[in-house]
Amino acid sequence: MANDTLLEEARDLLPDAVALRRELHQRPEVGNDLPITQDLVLEALDGLPITITKGESTSGIVAVLEGGADGPTVLLRGDMDALPMSEDTGVDFSSRHEHSMHACGHDLHTSMLVGAARQLAGRRDDLAGRVVFMFQPGEEGHHGARFMLEEGLLDAAPGMPVSSAFALHVISTLPSGMAFVRGGTMMASADEFTITVTGRGGHGSAPYQALDPVPIACEIVMALQSMITRSIDTFDPGVVSVTQIHTGTTNNVIPEKAFINGTIRAVSEATRGKLHAGIKRVAEGVGAAHDAAADVEVIFGYPVTVNDAAFADRTLAIAGDLLGASKAHKMPNPVMGAEDFSYVLQRVPGAMMFLGAAPPDAKGPLAPNHSNRVVYDEATMQSGIALYSAVALEQLAK
Repeated sequence: MANDTLLEEARDLLPDAVALRRELHQRPEVGNDLPITQDLVLEALDGLPITITKGESTSGIVAVLEGGADGPTVLLRGDMDALPMSEDTGVDFSSRHEHSMHACGHDLHTSMLVGAARQLAGRRDDLAGRVVFMFQPGEEGHHGARFMLEEGLLDAAPGMPVSSAFALHVISTLPSGMAFVRGGTMMASADEFTITVTGRGGHGSAPYQALDPVPIACEIVMALQSMITRSIDTFDPGVVSVTQIHTGTTNNVIPEKAFINGTIRAVSEATRGKLHAGIKRVAEGVGAAHDAAADVEVIFGYPVTVNDAAFADRTLAIAGDLLGASKAHKMPNPVMGAEDFSYVLQRVPGAMMFLGAAPPDAKGPLAPNHSNRVVYDEATMQSGIALYSAVALEQLAK
């Protein structure tokens, strides 16, 4: 495999990738139902020697490319959904859909994966096995990967199930064209919690005649932070962030209930379990101390994203050979964001890799992923296309 040839081919594919990315960016869709996005991707894949299956419960697309000889099956993932937010970037291809924006780079992921499908289709004879291209909806909290797995994603190639998986994720604050990966935990789990504090309502002028849930809720918020620092291992960290408190109707009425909502992040399943138990223990204990009820509900989100160590090392070496050693870096620590590619990595060995996409001419602080002002360097898609292809070619080398 000639790396310079892969990058040259990816450079030739870049204009089409940019055009597709901008079309997707202008027409973002949220969740698992992405009919416009699905049609654009199918149109971009039209004419390639691949077998396509559309999702039944989602707008997912599974495309299978058979190589020139028999061998294993490798999966490449690109997510397609946007976020429910308004765009303020000012670019001339800004979102035309109100309250919907590709603020996490999924439009780049999808376009890079289409580019890789085109590149690998031209190299079928070099593949001993097959490639499954996973175009996934619903990554932003909608469990799209889990639904695709339930529909048989890993068995898309009959008789030869997926044996390894790889995904790229662009990061707007990392240098463009640089790759970052680590073995083990790459990203955190993400769960949601709600605490309902129930007291007794009354007149704002006579709190002693009521049981005010508001100060109890405030005490729970502070106690949760102490719980983190005093019971969670510093080197196996977790985060509990209270992001919403809702209560009351007017200034002179003590409400009966107060509602606390937030997020739980952990980089191991052990700490994840400790946090769930700790929130329940603290909330109920503080509530009981004030003769109030505190009911805790935890809604499970994405599990910890764990890269296979050996596979991550191989992708790091591939990136170094392809892009240059100075552009391939081993991450020292995981990040506290979450990914539903974790569901795939629970089933097969593989890795997620970050790809820098910071605009080289940006002035001032860089807007991060999920910002209403985030801008990505589209030139990084050349590296992304070639990385997808290089990983598949290495896994399926004759």
